[in-house]
Amino acid sequence: MSWPSVAVVDIGSNTIKVLVAGRSADGRPVALLMRSIEARISAGIGAGEPRLGEEGMARGLAAIRTLLGDAEQHSPAATLLVATSAVRDAANGPDFCARIRSATGRTVRILSGMEEAGLIGRGLLCDPALAGLDDFFVVDLGGGSLECLQFAGRKIVRAASLQLGCVRLTEAFVADPSRPFEPAAGRAIAAQVRLELDRAGLAIPASATVVGTGGTLATLRAVLAGRPGVPLGETEAVIPLARISGALESLGAMSLAERREVPGLTPGRADVFPAALATFEALARISGFGAYRHSFYNLRWGVAAEALGAG
Repeated sequence: MSWPSVAVVDIGSNTIKVLVAGRSADGRPVALLMRSIEARISAGIGAGEPRLGEEGMARGLAAIRTLLGDAEQHSPAATLLVATSAVRDAANGPDFCARIRSATGRTVRILSGMEEAGLIGRGLLCDPALAGLDDFFVVDLGGGSLECLQFAGRKIVRAASLQLGCVRLTEAFVADPSRPFEPAAGRAIAAQVRLELDRAGLAIPASATVVGTGGTLATLRAVLAGRPGVPLGETEAVIPLARISGALESLGAMSLAERREVPGLTPGRADVFPAALATFEALARISGFGAYRHSFYNLRWGVAAEALGAG
C-alpha cells in the first residue's frame, strides 16, 4: 500500500531524525519537514555485549516524542519509525522499542544491516543532483555502523554493513574524547577500517565516484563554510580528501571544549567528530579515491519512497 504523505522517524545511534514527505508532480518524494535531535542513545555500543543505557533511552524517547509532535502538525497519512545499529545490536533493543510503543502507540521496525543499506540506496536515488550518475559507490556513516553500497546502472549490486560507526570507534580507540585527538587513535581507526573492508571483501576502485551521506559530511560542509548562517545547500557538495585531512588535523588538535565552540559543529557531535573524519579519510586513502560527493538523501528518504510508492 502506498500513502499520499508519510512521516519517517529514524532512530539512529547518535541522532534521531524526522522527515515528513509527500509526492511531487513527477512522483518523487518531496520534504515537508526535516528535523534532527542529537540524543546519543548508543553510549556503550562498543562493549562486548552492547546495552542501551537508561539515560540514553530517556533522551531517545524524549526526542521521539518531540519529533512525532512536529510531524503531526503536517497530518501525515502514515507515520513510520525505524531503528538502526544501536537498537539492533543492543541486547535490550527490543525492550526500548516496547517502551516507545507504550509511550507513543507506535511500533518500531528494527532494520537489519542489509535492509538499512538497501533503503539508504533507495533514498539516494531520490536525489535530483545524482540523476546523471549510473555507476557509483555510496558510504553512509552513522554512530553504530557504516553502510557501503555499489550501484551499477542505478541498481544496487553489492551492499555491506560494517561495524565502523563513529560512536563505536570513538569508544574503542579514543582514550579520552575531551582531549585532542591522538595520531595513534587515527592509526588504529585506519587499521580497523582496513580490517572491516577485508572481512567484507569490499574494494572501492580508485576511479570510482563515491557518494557520502550522513551527519558527518553535512557537518563538515557547515564547518568548511567558515561562517554561521550559510545555507548548507549553497556550500560545495564535492569534498576532496585534502579538506577532510585538513579538518581532521585542525579540529583534532583542539580539546572537546574548543571543538564545541566551532561554528557549524554541533556540541552533541563534537566528541565523535574526529573519529568520523578519520574513518572517511581512511576509506579514501585505502581505496585511493580523492573526494566524496555529499548527498542529503539517505535512509529517511528511502523509507519514505518505499511508503509513498515513489522514487
